[in-house]
Amino acid sequence: MTSDKMNTENNTDPEQGFGSVSPYQAGFKCRCPKCGTGPLYGRLLDIKPTCDTCGFDLSDADPGDGAIVFVILILGALTTIAAIIVEVKIAPPTWVHMLIWPVFIFGLAIWMLRVFKATLVALQYHHDAHEGVLEESKSDDD
Repeated sequence: MTSDKMNTENNTDPEQGFGSVSPYQAGFKCRCPKCGTGPLYGRLLDIKPTCDTCGFDLSDADPGDGAIVFVILILGALTTIAAIIVEVKIAPPTWVHMLIWPVFIFGLAIWMLRVFKATLVALQYHHDAHEGVLEESKSDDD
């Protein structure tokens, strides 16, 4: 098998740059989807416009609300299961629950949002996903 064919099959064409970094590793580490080393975020949840390391333009990166949906569903299930386990095993007073769970939810929500948002950006880059555009069809009646 030639190296050109292998690069095409593995989606690692050096001219495109796709596939050089695992989108899941880049997402989990919150790194640039192209080089895998530059930080993706400038502040807590704000994606930088360009990568500090490779200069990759991240201004079009838009994971939308996908990350939020995943976090709400997963974190809701984890919190419910953890609260039930704590209540059954320890049976603490209500005020303890009121102290534990907001901190648990807030901390885990921020971390999960960063990871899921970065993973969605990395997957968009990996699959060369762009915003869909509808083409106007020309009719024969004109």
